[in-house]
Amino acid sequence: MTRKPFSRPLALAAALLLAACASVTNPVTGERELSVMDEQAEIAEGKKAHAQVLQEYGVVQDARLQAYVNDLGQRLAKQSHRANLQWTFTVLDSPEINAFALPGGYVYVTRGIMAYMESEADLAGVMGHEIGHVTARHGAQRATRQQTAGLGVLAASVLGAVAEAYGFGGAGDLASQASQAVAAGYIAKYSREQELQADQLGAEYLARNSYDPKNMVDVIEVLKRQEQFAADAARAEGKQPRQGGDWLASHPSNEQRLAQIRQTAANYVGKSPAGGYAEDGRARYLQAIDGLVFGDSREQGVVRGRGFYHEPLGIAMTAPQGWKIQNASDAITLVNAASDAGLVVKTVPDKAGSTHEEILRNVFKPTAGRVEKRELNGLSATHFVGQRQNAQGQRQAVTATVVTGPQKQNYVMLYAARNEQALARAMPQLEEAEKSFRALSAADRQAARPWKLNVAPFPRGGFAELAKRSPLPPESAERQLQLINGVYGGTAAPQVGQSVKVVE
Repeated sequence: MTRKPFSRPLALAAALLLAACASVTNPVTGERELSVMDEQAEIAEGKKAHAQVLQEYGVVQDARLQAYVNDLGQRLAKQSHRANLQWTFTVLDSPEINAFALPGGYVYVTRGIMAYMESEADLAGVMGHEIGHVTARHGAQRATRQQTAGLGVLAASVLGAVAEAYGFGGAGDLASQASQAVAAGYIAKYSREQELQADQLGAEYLARNSYDPKNMVDVIEVLKRQEQFAADAARAEGKQPRQGGDWLASHPSNEQRLAQIRQTAANYVGKSPAGGYAEDGRARYLQAIDGLVFGDSREQGVVRGRGFYHEPLGIAMTAPQGWKIQNASDAITLVNAASDAGLVVKTVPDKAGSTHEEILRNVFKPTAGRVEKRELNGLSATHFVGQRQNAQGQRQAVTATVVTGPQKQNYVMLYAARNEQALARAMPQLEEAEKSFRALSAADRQAARPWKLNVAPFPRGGFAELAKRSPLPPESAERQLQLINGVYGGTAAPQVGQSVKVVE
């Protein structure tokens, strides 16, 4: 392959980008750097992206919990390198074990990650890390690099923020969308340095607020235990554990992060404030999260084994034997064991049409095919098998069903597969999954009840006793309760009578 000369359009684009960059001072390092975002631009872009994040995730409707997290965040931010920013701290309604930040002072923690933290100081470590991303202008630096790769600043803000997140759960799906762009190379190259610097800043902000910087070690240990739990679960299913830990091999491994943060914490030994560090606030923290929804919420619909139940929409489905249900904010997918076929179910917006035929035309824009009227548990449905022309002008087979559910809400169920052979193999189960679509029954409504994270004294029977009272899957309940309480993997169990987290 011959090397092409640097083209005039690319040279001009690069020149225009450089012209658009301003020289700003990094508040952490004190060094000057070229950036497409000065502080006002950071604030403006962060505000725009903030609205998208709230729409995507939703907010935990608990004013007391939001106030607790905001108060902690504001105290940390006041002792940061950018105390002048108007900081915003939000608990997102997501079971993902995740936390991230946007440029301009927007910091998010999910209720999912809060379920696994053991103390206020642990949560402060997570938030201090995210504050560090903002104070060191990591979002602005990423936006500058992604602008070079053709992404807009707003896209860089949202995708870059999720790329900085901890990465257990659905965040990786959004990050993988970004990875299809050239900008992924910049993410991969830059995130190691950013993550390690944010860890160091998190430890510094803990110390400035009289928390022991060793709590940053606890935070990384939580991530390591998650990896171990996931690996053990994979082995129990006869599968190979996922390698690499984080959502992208770009991030420093948790082993690497743990080694470095231990060294950072060691640097603070002998430098504690007069009277020593403050207590870790475990009792306050447990009180704050008592009653927090654990796992899927009512608003998102809940997965219970092979069943999916969505009380607000009034619908339920059951996956075929051996299949699993993936519940995302915009769709649910019933996936086979081989992960090469599934039924994707999405709500249809009103603008897509008022009849099933209009919806099929507007959603799929078919070039040929046939329709068949069906009835799914008393609900009117229309099945379509045919072809459409995709964005690249290629013919593409389509098999889908439109069904009108309760409250006259329409849904589309798309038969998806890796190839025609996989689709043919899975067709009986795909049809079985479709036929399970129904309005919620009384039994379904009982199953749709979300689980809660409560605080209780540790019993003499230990986690085995707690597991018997828990709605968690029996085969993993004891191990999952250990994980939630930070003792998975051989750590000594709590003392009898000590407050622990239970799922009820």
